[in-house]
Amino acid sequence: MRIVHLTASSFFGGPERQILSLTQALAPRCSTRILSFSEGGRCAEFLQQLRQANLEAVALQHDHPRLLSAVAEIARHLREFRAEVLCCHGYKSNLLGRWAARRVGCVAIAVSRGWTGENGKVRLYETLDRWHLRWMDQVVCVSEGQAQKVRRCGVPPERIRVIRNSARIEAFAQADASYREQLRQLLPDATPRTRVVVAAGRLSPEKGFHFLIAAAREVLAQQADTCFVLFGEGAQRPQLEQQIQTHSLSDRFLLAGFRPDLDRLLPWADLVVLPSLTEGLPNVALEASAAGVPVVATAVGGTPEVIRDGQNGLLVPPGQPHALAQRIIELLQDPARAEQLGQTGKALMRAEFTFAAQAQAYLDLFRDLLGQRRGDSLTRTLLAASATASGTSTGTAPVGGGGPATASGTAPVRGNGTTPASASRLEVAA
Repeated sequence: MRIVHLTASSFFGGPERQILSLTQALAPRCSTRILSFSEGGRCAEFLQQLRQANLEAVALQHDHPRLLSAVAEIARHLREFRAEVLCCHGYKSNLLGRWAARRVGCVAIAVSRGWTGENGKVRLYETLDRWHLRWMDQVVCVSEGQAQKVRRCGVPPERIRVIRNSARIEAFAQADASYREQLRQLLPDATPRTRVVVAAGRLSPEKGFHFLIAAAREVLAQQADTCFVLFGEGAQRPQLEQQIQTHSLSDRFLLAGFRPDLDRLLPWADLVVLPSLTEGLPNVALEASAAGVPVVATAVGGTPEVIRDGQNGLLVPPGQPHALAQRIIELLQDPARAEQLGQTGKALMRAEFTFAAQAQAYLDLFRDLLGQRRGDSLTRTLLAASATASGTSTGTAPVGGGGPATASGTAPVRGNGTTPASASRLEVAA
């Protein structure tokens, strides 16, 4: 099968890692090309990672406000690659990708990871995306929690499929001990007994990091040998810095910025915290569990599907710093239980969240959609043949020695009325 992914990458984060690892897991059963809107050149980091993995990656030349040119460019790539399926990641990719896919008769899938609502502009685009999803051929939701939100947008249940994000288990097979020291070097006042609590994500309001800072004050009142490290960048950084200073936490709560080697640092955390107000299915929770680190998280979106309360972590209601602090303290005071939760998390990732399983779920989806498309084309061909036969004079001998007369030069058509790029590809895919 020939698959194209379309995204708008501004850095190499969780969704980008999911696309890369899925593409690797699908090979060699699928040939894949990955397209990204330039995002002012910020897509370069993701494309570099793809090329280092010997994957085909292209930065698109056209973007907002040249939307018609962008659609034409995407359609050209789909034709040149002879794509059968286009997987769209994000609202811009969904809107422009579906338009391009319809031009060439390609199946269009939206991968719905969640909506952030981080500012007014994003909220407007995400509202448009919610309305538009109902016209995609299929919507893949990364969690059942996200699927519930998509159903409320009016997408028919039969066009929704849950395929969960996966953990890069092999990345945590053996922790590099040198990164333990690197993590502690970030903390000038750390001692060998210091407990390190890690959080990671985009610094924006929906991630709830302001609640974590509030909880940290309560934690430090009871566990003074604790430090907090928050990895990530975003528009909310100035406000978070001010909050840290206001609460006199500058020596105990570090904003460490974006780290491409976060997966090497995670195994050396004592605890990972996710204080989010909304989530699709958080990659940080997956990777912390794969690293054997217990997680304290808010019970939002798809988080409870990966963090099972009392099994591989602890859950709290969102927006409640006191509850968050109490669960953090609970695990810091009971290292044996924390270790047990971490090991259970590692086993859970191996059992339920592998990229091999994710790749098989996508293959099944691709085959189902292409099979349906082939069936629709065959039905239309037979109807056209029947109509031709009905219009043939009764004195005319049937074509093919007894079968209904057909126009032998007529190609089957797809559901949108276009000629498929290759009928033989659909036969193979089905």
